[in-house]
Amino acid sequence: MSENYENNNSEELDEEIELTPTQKKIKELLGMVFYVAAVFLICFLIITYVGQRTQVSGSSMEATLSDGDNLIIDKLSYKLHDPERFDIIVFPYQYEENTFYIKRIIGLPGETVWINDMGDIYINGVLLKENYGMETINYPGAASEPIILGSDEYFVLGDNRNNSTDSRMDSVGEIKRENIVGKAWVRIYPFDEITFIKHQ
Repeated sequence: MSENYENNNSEELDEEIELTPTQKKIKELLGMVFYVAAVFLICFLIITYVGQRTQVSGSSMEATLSDGDNLIIDKLSYKLHDPERFDIIVFPYQYEENTFYIKRIIGLPGETVWINDMGDIYINGVLLKENYGMETINYPGAASEPIILGSDEYFVLGDNRNNSTDSRMDSVGEIKRENIVGKAWVRIYPFDEITFIKHQ
């Protein structure tokens, strides 16, 4: 014979611990500190590895980008693949701290770039077909002689070809892969011109 025993007197009672007003304030404060720290951490990770805001200064990228445009720069894509021709990139200006240039990639690593007296751009001896910088180039600069790009170098131009300091000038020259911060992703200001930036 088996017997079932029930102990009705051993019920567990859930007891809630009542916090004092001081303990409640400390708990709320800790929660707020944790929240703020999490926000700062997320912002830091985004700015460092994903994207950052920058403002266009000058007219060298007209009519694609205008003076005063605020952009978000994509810093993640180039960790996954190499920059491509016609990408609009951001890189530091070597002669002035905390100054960055924004230009369009024309020549890729290993290519030979040449601009003739007529202002035509040739890549490896072939005329470049493009929809940017439609004005005739008046000043070929260093590219009046063929420029052979290294295995990690890019040749860049501003879309406003006759009003741009770019790879034609010794002060900019060829851009090293390691110096490219990222590429223009989206225009966030002016508000009536918010749009993703077209590269190709």
